[in-house]
Amino acid sequence: MKSLKILFKTEVILAIRSIDAIFFGVVFPVGLMFLLGFIYKDKPAGDGAAYTMLQLSFAGVAAVGICATGLMGVPISLADYRHKKILKRFQVTPTSPMKLLLAQGFTQFLISVVSSSLVFLAAKLAFGYKLMGSGIKFILVYLLVLITLYSMGMLIASVAPNIKTANLLCTLVYFPMLFLSGATIPYEIMPRGLQIAADVFPLTQGIKLLKGVSLGMPEENFLFQFVLMAMISVICIVISIKCFKWE
Repeated sequence: MKSLKILFKTEVILAIRSIDAIFFGVVFPVGLMFLLGFIYKDKPAGDGAAYTMLQLSFAGVAAVGICATGLMGVPISLADYRHKKILKRFQVTPTSPMKLLLAQGFTQFLISVVSSSLVFLAAKLAFGYKLMGSGIKFILVYLLVLITLYSMGMLIASVAPNIKTANLLCTLVYFPMLFLSGATIPYEIMPRGLQIAADVFPLTQGIKLLKGVSLGMPEENFLFQFVLMAMISVICIVISIKCFKWE
């Protein structure tokens, strides 16, 4: 346990020193929340809607941190550790490579939680945001979406033969999801054709689930999204375990 704490502390320090991780994982989503807040203010989401555009957009912005850490932070870090033979070296030390992976996962999780917490505080304190649904249910769904995206990141890290391929795969997956899933641009205002294309992304379905919970909508309306996210998580985790290589 002591060695895990030391590794975790080291990973946190390295993450703080990483400009990319802090910018895309924390600064960008918080800045986006302020931008959308100034644009939408108290504008209703539609004619007769019981919620505002800000309330509609909150879940997507809160998921930006998950997207950044899960589809960029986790896979690139693991691929880099493998490329530099760090995992191989840990195999001949008292500290197992698994502890290093856990420390890295906890670090990315911490960044994601800090990101979503700051997004919530920015929305609430600056624009009077109010969560219409259950806070506990939102946290549980948030964790489900996080597990799904992190399992996808692990899959990328497991199948990528080298760091260059991992970077390429992360870029091809991360940026389309970031801009087309409803995380930055609300899904509801997209043209119908773009919505159909966006529906293929797991993050799109995850944000729909987060939105439904945050707006207090009936859970049965989002049963498909819940089952889909759970299935993707299981499939990606199984494949990751089968394909993962320490060196």
